[in-house]
Amino acid sequence: MGIGELDREAHVPEGRPSGTAASPRTLAEALRARGDDGLAALLRARPDLLGPVPNDLTQLATRAGTRASVVRALERLDRFSLQVAEALAVAPDPAPYAVLAGLFGGDRDAAGGEAAEIGAALPRAVALLREQALVWGEDDRLRLVRTARELLSPSPQHPSPTGLGPTVAEATAGMSPGRLQEIVAAAGLPSTHDPVSAVAALTALFTDRERMGGLLDTAPPEALSVLDRLVWGPPYGEVTAKPTPPVSWLRDRGLLLPVSPRTMVLPREVALHLRGGRAHRAPEPRAPELGVARAYRPQVVDGAAAGQAYAALATVEELLKSWDHGGPAVLRAGGLSVRDLKRTAAALDVPESVAAFWLELAYGAGLLASDGEADERYAPTPAYDDWLDQPPAERWARLVTAWLAATRTPGLVGGQDAKGRTLSALGPDLDRAAAPEVRHRVLGLLATLPPGTAADPESLLARLRWERPTRGTSTAARPGTAPAASPGTAGAGAEPGAAGPWASETRAPAPATPPTAPRPAADLRERLARWVLGDAELLGITGRGALSTPARALLNLPLDGPAGPAAEGGGVEPEVAAERAAELLEPLLPEAVDHVLLQADLTAVAPGPLLRPLADALAVLADVESKGGATVYRFTPGSVRRALDTGRSASDLHAFLTAHARTPVPQPLAYLIDDVARKHGHLRIGAASAYVRCDDDALLGEILADRRSAALRLRRLAPTVLAAQADPASLLEGLRAMGYAPAAESAEGDVLVTRADAHRTPPRTAPAPVPDGPPVPDATLLTAAVRAIRAGDHAATAVRREPAVPVTTGGLPRTSAAETLATVQAAALTGSAVWIGYVNAEGAASQRVIAPVRVEGGFVTGYDHTADEVRTYPLHRITGVAELADEDA
Repeated sequence: MGIGELDREAHVPEGRPSGTAASPRTLAEALRARGDDGLAALLRARPDLLGPVPNDLTQLATRAGTRASVVRALERLDRFSLQVAEALAVAPDPAPYAVLAGLFGGDRDAAGGEAAEIGAALPRAVALLREQALVWGEDDRLRLVRTARELLSPSPQHPSPTGLGPTVAEATAGMSPGRLQEIVAAAGLPSTHDPVSAVAALTALFTDRERMGGLLDTAPPEALSVLDRLVWGPPYGEVTAKPTPPVSWLRDRGLLLPVSPRTMVLPREVALHLRGGRAHRAPEPRAPELGVARAYRPQVVDGAAAGQAYAALATVEELLKSWDHGGPAVLRAGGLSVRDLKRTAAALDVPESVAAFWLELAYGAGLLASDGEADERYAPTPAYDDWLDQPPAERWARLVTAWLAATRTPGLVGGQDAKGRTLSALGPDLDRAAAPEVRHRVLGLLATLPPGTAADPESLLARLRWERPTRGTSTAARPGTAPAASPGTAGAGAEPGAAGPWASETRAPAPATPPTAPRPAADLRERLARWVLGDAELLGITGRGALSTPARALLNLPLDGPAGPAAEGGGVEPEVAAERAAELLEPLLPEAVDHVLLQADLTAVAPGPLLRPLADALAVLADVESKGGATVYRFTPGSVRRALDTGRSASDLHAFLTAHARTPVPQPLAYLIDDVARKHGHLRIGAASAYVRCDDDALLGEILADRRSAALRLRRLAPTVLAAQADPASLLEGLRAMGYAPAAESAEGDVLVTRADAHRTPPRTAPAPVPDGPPVPDATLLTAAVRAIRAGDHAATAVRREPAVPVTTGGLPRTSAAETLATVQAAALTGSAVWIGYVNAEGAASQRVIAPVRVEGGFVTGYDHTADEVRTYPLHRITGVAELADEDA
């Protein structure tokens, strides 16, 4: 059954509204018929319509039909809802519900399960499109918003996502009457007197199942093969000047129509007949199920996630501590150089991509920024010190909260922008507005599985593609001209390289480039989803691929079972959710210990995370040798000298180790400390350019004789003094490299204690996310906006009494000053409402319905129904006034 027959046999399906009320003639009328809840649902689904709040429903309808708004709404539909919109774009306008259902069910009954799924999903999809004002009208006259129809309807440059081409009427527009009559005659139809009736006759033939079947029964098998290759689109193909007989047979009977001297198209009516009336090859009414990769006990998942969360905190702390005295320089164009990123990755012992993630995480959380100096460098911010003072669980919650809201995308680091420039870590152009939404969707889908269950990544990506398909990629058809001339690559399931009846004389034209590139957008969403899975594991949001209990609390999801769609964003404030997540994580984290285990090989083992004062002191006295569940520290002469440089004595170090070691201080370690302390400060370095002072002139002679000291350009000034042409810092570093333990001294001869002050940036705020459109309005804003729109619509549509001498300009009433004053005074006495035209101080004109209560001093005060409040208006700014009709007064 074709579209024409469906239209004639349209009926209201069982269980659907009868649509007995008069169908609205415009979208504004349809919106006017909605209740306040319906308007609030529209504004919640499409918040861009609120910027600014429309004056009335007519303006709201106009804004809802703008191209930018419609594109945004289409891109936020799920796959089946988008398929429904695509089907309406190729259906008659308006289309009965039965016609729409026929475009999914077709002439042949679908399998029972598929038919039931479509029957259940189609009403929901239509209701969703109605709610978002993309479709309006009753079930007997469904209308797709004109802008959406223009975007989704087929054209030679941009074929329909359904793979259908233009109608016979559209494809024959501009064709000569003589050529039309030739097609009519070749199709076996009686000749007509004008092109309109000829097109109507062809359309009737192609939509008549029985007659169309008879016509195709006479077609050569090669011609049917050509149709099979074009039926699911793209419907366009190129031919040579002398096509083969099968192609000529199709062209002569209008089964292929020319759109240019070298391009043919399969008319929509013919394609629908060959498809059995279906607009889509594979309707997808049901979202793909999430596959399960593996299931664990929730306790195992929480333990693994907690361990990784603690590792994440340690990594961020280690990164920022290494930049405590000033980090790498900022590139002129912004960001971190490739060399510095490699150094950071080597210091953290992670791949460069992971290092970029930690850098961007610290930057997004406001812990890292540039210092803004002339020689600009990266450094921790003052917020980093506050973050260090927080308990570990709260520090984790802060990092994850920042990650969830961030639009910066570390996975792009190393790639190129549109101009071919390499994207650098901490640099510009890393923001992707879709990132927060993808993160929440991925984690929300993981939460729909039972606790402890890890999802199969590929099934999760398939679900995301169904929930947010990119416009133009929801079906097999792709924008561009079909390779009809190369049937082996046509979208009909043929094997590559298969020969066709016209392959030898035709070729496939280059695909047309769509105005928006849906494929890269789809790829970006998929890449974002893959990055989210890896990032969530690094942060301890997931453990072994499953969502942890603290992460569920942070996302406002139920803790003891799968989350449904309504559970996402359960109404808890983010701060409260973060506190709850920190409370759940705290008992899972390892407790900090206040001791180490000293070993005879000059190492110390920390059996767990150390208390911060102990960790800071031990980091000065020893070098970290390995990390993990137990951190291993190694004592070296250089590390002991580093501790002595901070002003500690050998006795202080012995006391420190005795107090914090559960084992006795090994003799080799005690000897190392005493030996380094005995040599420490024996040489003194001061400022001349620089000098070396020592009571042992033999030691100075040894230094002078050492070839390694040549670069310091030393010479003896006195038996106990050497002068150098290097600065004190370089001289200190050079002698330490030679194995000595010199100490710096002041001009008075006192030993200088070197405690380097931590370098901090001025107070910095975390980078603001780049939003993907306006935020979803809250209930208070929605209520106020609906009230304002209703009031403005009442003012715009109120029935007014015609004045004795009606004079209007620009839709506003025009009355004399005396008439205006008399009318508002009379309304104040009678308590009635009037309609006024008003021009504010900025020159903006508006119309309002007010109920005057006082008129004095050149001002009228009254209740403004439009603004829903009492206001005062200067009389000289009122352009005119008109009384309302009795029923509206």
